[in-house]
Amino acid sequence: MVQKILIANRGEIAVRIIRACREMGIRTVAVYSEADKDALHTQLADEAICIGAAPSKDSYLNMENIISATIVSGADAIHPGFGFLSENYRFAQLCEECNIIFIGPSSRVMKSMGNKTEARNTMEQAGVRVIPGWNNPIETADECKEIAAKLTYPVIIKAALGGGGKGMRTAFCEEELENAFLSARKEALAAFGDATVYMEHFFEHPRHVEFQILADGEGNVVHLGERDCSIQRNHQKFIEEAPCEAISDSLREAMGAEAVKAAKAVGYVNAGTIEFLLENDRDFYFMEMNTRIQVEHPVTEWITGVDLIKEQIRIASGRKLSFTQEAISFTGHSIECRINAENPGLNFRPSPGRITGLYLPGGKGIRVDTAVYSGYEVPPFYDNMLAKLIVHAKNRKEAIRKMKSALGETIIQGIDTNVDYLYDILSEMEAKVLVE
Repeated sequence: MVQKILIANRGEIAVRIIRACREMGIRTVAVYSEADKDALHTQLADEAICIGAAPSKDSYLNMENIISATIVSGADAIHPGFGFLSENYRFAQLCEECNIIFIGPSSRVMKSMGNKTEARNTMEQAGVRVIPGWNNPIETADECKEIAAKLTYPVIIKAALGGGGKGMRTAFCEEELENAFLSARKEALAAFGDATVYMEHFFEHPRHVEFQILADGEGNVVHLGERDCSIQRNHQKFIEEAPCEAISDSLREAMGAEAVKAAKAVGYVNAGTIEFLLENDRDFYFMEMNTRIQVEHPVTEWITGVDLIKEQIRIASGRKLSFTQEAISFTGHSIECRINAENPGLNFRPSPGRITGLYLPGGKGIRVDTAVYSGYEVPPFYDNMLAKLIVHAKNRKEAIRKMKSALGETIIQGIDTNVDYLYDILSEMEAKVLVE
């Protein structure tokens, strides 16, 4: 088992990893930028090392500084969390070259799955059903029009690298296509340093359903059920739940088997997520694979009882999975809401600043993952997620009501948040459940 882990991240996920390590008797090293010197993760870790100035490129994306901090601290492993360098195969490769355990898949697998066109080709060869599309890079607007005509409209143009909804544009007819193509390439280049794009048929009202998988170094792969992540804004998730209300036991078994097949096809090891589009609550298609822990992992933890962070660490330490697929069972329903520092009434304008008052809910079936505290200064340099509010109940209707109750108790003063916006959405969800 690893003895000391450096956490190459910040915010709530850094705190989440520190807590798991404490329970496992593993020492932790926090890294922080100059803007995060008073952040909670720096106070909770056994050690804390400054790795650069506030901008991400000078700190949390600075591979050399993070590796140096790992070596200086004597840590034998790095947990990348999510975001930042978590899906950067070059960083994983650098860890391998420096004999540092990277808590995630190999750099080879990460590189293969990080390129969306290569991932599609790999899945097709493995017999996994993918979204109808064109796997090769598209270079010109004329080529784009020829391909779109073969796929039928609407179509979506996507960046081959990266994620987070960047470099994606939809066209419902040929007149919209050229502008969508040029805009997607421009955004992809700005966000990921690579303008390569490809194309898929665009399903207008699908569900976004993802399956959590765990795989050890001995070829054992299991899935831990699905999460419904269909509630999004600009391709960004902000409410997730497990299980998916539309999935039957037989469909869950079929989709889970495809997720396991996809992981085995690339020799995957550690925690990962296979993302599907579910059309008409019946037909499903592989969309992409996320080679890291997900923001929404707590809903899976609650319905399965499996601590995914601890499992990541055990697998990275060379341990075999301690359970089989047959041992996984699902209990109740869980929902997660992402609480962000933003003003929904002003086009979701970010709202950095000092938190002057804070009250977070508690009680049976309520979990809050956060790194904020009263007096904390929310910096303007990073993602604006303040906390994840997660609830668990015996069924979906009760989970929705519990989430509404928890949101109603949440008080964050001094900055704008999306708490009321989330409450309104949960109210709509509740009304729909009552009608059904």
